[in-house]
Amino acid sequence: MYAIIATGGKQYRVAEGDVIRIEKLEAEVGSEVDFDQVLMVGSGNDVRVGAPLVDGGKVTAKVEDHGRGDKVRIIKFRRRKHSMKQAGHRQHYTTVRITGIAG
Repeated sequence: MYAIIATGGKQYRVAEGDVIRIEKLEAEVGSEVDFDQVLMVGSGNDVRVGAPLVDGGKVTAKVEDHGRGDKVRIIKFRRRKHSMKQAGHRQHYTTVRITGIAG
C-alpha cells in the first residue's frame, strides 16, 4: 500500500517503512506525527484519488532526526563591472519513518 502526501509545499510518494527527508517540522525526535493531506491512496490496481484530498486518509510517521542539508552557493556575477555577490544557504530538514497508512 502506498500514498501520496503533501507537506512543506511538496508532494511525496510514501509506503509503510519508508524513510523520507521533508521540510522541517516542529516536533520532538521520537514523537509521532500525522499527515492528513493525503492526495491519493493505492494498493495494486485499487487506487483512490482525492478531490483534492482523500476522505479519511491519514499517514502516520515517527520523527527520527533533524538536520541541515548541504550548502548551496549562490553567486551573482557581472562581467567587466567589477561586481560580484556571494551567499550560501543550508535548508533545515526532518527525517521521518512512515509507520502507517489509513485510507
